[in-house]
Amino acid sequence: MSDSAGEPLSLDEKFNAVQSLDEKFNAMQELQRLKKLIGSEEDEISRLMLEKLESDSEKRKAQIETESWINSEDESTEQFRKDLEEIQEELKNLDRVDQDLKREYKDLEKKLQLKRAETDSLLQRFKIKAEIPVKRVKFTHPVEEEQEDREEHVESVFTVTQRPSHLLKGGHALITFEEEKVSEQILRLAKCSVSCDKTKMDVKPYALTLDPSVKFEVHIKVSKKTVKFRNAPPTLPEQRMRDRLELSFSRASRGGGEVQRVQYDEQNGTGHVTFLNTGVAENLVLRGKFCVDTDRDMLVDVLPLYQYQLKKFQTFSGVPNRTVMLGGIPEVMDEEDLQDHLEIHFQKPSNYGGEVENIKYVPAGKLLTAFFSEDNTDTDA
Repeated sequence: MSDSAGEPLSLDEKFNAVQSLDEKFNAMQELQRLKKLIGSEEDEISRLMLEKLESDSEKRKAQIETESWINSEDESTEQFRKDLEEIQEELKNLDRVDQDLKREYKDLEKKLQLKRAETDSLLQRFKIKAEIPVKRVKFTHPVEEEQEDREEHVESVFTVTQRPSHLLKGGHALITFEEEKVSEQILRLAKCSVSCDKTKMDVKPYALTLDPSVKFEVHIKVSKKTVKFRNAPPTLPEQRMRDRLELSFSRASRGGGEVQRVQYDEQNGTGHVTFLNTGVAENLVLRGKFCVDTDRDMLVDVLPLYQYQLKKFQTFSGVPNRTVMLGGIPEVMDEEDLQDHLEIHFQKPSNYGGEVENIKYVPAGKLLTAFFSEDNTDTDA
């Protein structure tokens, strides 16, 4: 080995030169190793960056989902709040409706009580009496038409009489004296001071006018030969239905008899059957049901045939001469004690009173109907 001048190198120089080459070689190897290491690090960095990007994407997606869930929860909470408010408002409305219904129920209950009292009053105003007047009769000759009519019908007369009445309101009383002159004396007074233990009360007497009443007779004729039937729908043509009805009602084994004529209304499924003899109609009416042969067995209702007329209708009104109404009575004690004090007061001649036949006091808030007989000998409350 020689230098650039061509001179041979010394041993040290050669050694240095070799050492320099080794260092360069080692440096090149180190450089290659570092390059590989850097490349590997760059790949790792790229991988980490990709993972970070994926992680950021997942995180963003999770954040979006979380925000969506939060928003959904907020919406659900708001909807629940609104629903709760609506339910509370509806409960308030239902409570108001319930209170209104309770008030309406109480009002209707009061009206019902008044209507029941009015109904009881109307029911008791009417009574039905079957009276047979006693008369002397003398037989002269038979009347054919009347005899025939008696064979065809059973006649009855009912007298319906509405009892005179008066609706007594609370805070009032009715008092009936045995003598008419006592009631006249009481009615002349402007007021009556009644002693009740340690207190006194002023009551005012009034003349009593009864409600109008009626009286009439109901004349009823019940046929001995003809009955009505119903619930007989037309399962066959009209003429065949009529024939089957006549055939069925003619069978003595079923309680029927010889039929004179049949009337049938297919629109209503009703009709009349007239028998030739009496007795058959009465037996069928007592049974109430009859089996008719059509395309099948048909059970029909059998009813009596009757006619009625209203006669001798009369209306009348009157004034009970021995009865006085007392008004303006305060509730200073219970009902029975107050009624006793009124009776004691009006029995005394010193108070222009007399013997009391009947007395009835009605406390405030109540109603009572008083009934009178025609001759005013008794009073029913």
